[in-house]
Amino acid sequence: MHDILPDDLLYWEKIRRVTFDMAEFYDFGFVQTPILENQAVFEKSLGVTSDVVEKEMFTLKTKGGDELALRPENTAPIMRAYLEHGWESLPQPVKAFYMGPMFRHESPQAGRFRQFHQLGFEVIGSEDAVIDAQMIQIVMSLLADFGLKNMVCEVNSLGDKVCRVKYKQALKDFLRNNLKKMCSNCQRRSKVNPLRILDCKEEGCKEIIAKAPQILDFICDDCRNHFKKLLEFLDELGIPYNLNPNLVRGLDYYNRTVFEIYIEEKRGSQSALASGGRYDGLAEMLGGKTTPAIGFAAGMERIIIEMKEAKARIPSWPQYKLFLVQLGDLAKKKSLKILEEFRKEGVLMAESLSKHSIKSQMKNADKLGVKLTLILGQKEALDNEIIIRDMTSGVQETVPLAKLMAEVKRRLKS
Repeated sequence: MHDILPDDLLYWEKIRRVTFDMAEFYDFGFVQTPILENQAVFEKSLGVTSDVVEKEMFTLKTKGGDELALRPENTAPIMRAYLEHGWESLPQPVKAFYMGPMFRHESPQAGRFRQFHQLGFEVIGSEDAVIDAQMIQIVMSLLADFGLKNMVCEVNSLGDKVCRVKYKQALKDFLRNNLKKMCSNCQRRSKVNPLRILDCKEEGCKEIIAKAPQILDFICDDCRNHFKKLLEFLDELGIPYNLNPNLVRGLDYYNRTVFEIYIEEKRGSQSALASGGRYDGLAEMLGGKTTPAIGFAAGMERIIIEMKEAKARIPSWPQYKLFLVQLGDLAKKKSLKILEEFRKEGVLMAESLSKHSIKSQMKNADKLGVKLTLILGQKEALDNEIIIRDMTSGVQETVPLAKLMAEVKRRLKS
């Protein structure tokens, strides 16, 4: 796990602002789910044989016997909230977005920690392929607005739970003669979820997988038409994409459309910046009725790494134009009131209240490059006056405290 320090704060703030602006334009509402959920929410939705549930989830048992988990992802909690709060009675589809920490006990790597942060968008209640295309458009636009370039989308269709049966059988038949040459992970997965084998990163396994039957040859007409429409929408939008028949994603709730977004020149060398897909059966897994849905999530730490490498433009820290210098207890007391008055007026002012020497305070004012310094000594505090010093010319003038705000605003404006 890691600290987020001031040097990186502007990157986080840019991501937050761009994401909230995008969500506002496309009419997504912000949802904040608890960091702790019932463990069953993830076991039912992600699959007990998924790597997340088997190896990566942080779980705990309360004194009352509740089995809880730190959320490893946020799609299942969003769907749990959809069912729990009766959102199915709202006009459909429901659009939600989120931003926050997730937790997975996995080997740390570049941009991925055991506490990491994701932003995500979800649309619940529509099966139209145009929504799939719009979600890919949104995530590609977000990454571009963060300052990243040369993104490409890898896309595939997993079909639905009916047409996948034939493919699973064909895959099992193929693996029967090759499984002994594959890694222990693949051998284990072949018994519980053979589709996950397609996602193996071992070089020896990848060579064998390349010769395996492809799922697109087995999906039904409805799923094929849905996928065809999606690709037509992507063509119309001019979004670059590659068909990847081995893209399956690691969670059980996915069906039909799945996608991952990479920087073109780094494709295959690291994890995706964003990924998602359709999960039309998730609501049913959590006890609701079948509800079509699609979403994506993006890893914020990894995005920040790429933003730095791309030298993305980020907002700068606020530039102080005023500095308040004080000397003595009475001046310190009056300084607190002055600072609050300027805050309420929206005028940014720096200070060093803990320093007692005028020399050290003026040195701080010089470092900040302020235009005006306000000097409140013991005499000025007693007389309800203050000195305004122009830091460029060195000229200073004493004015009544009652007229300070108006005089400062006049000088800053001019």
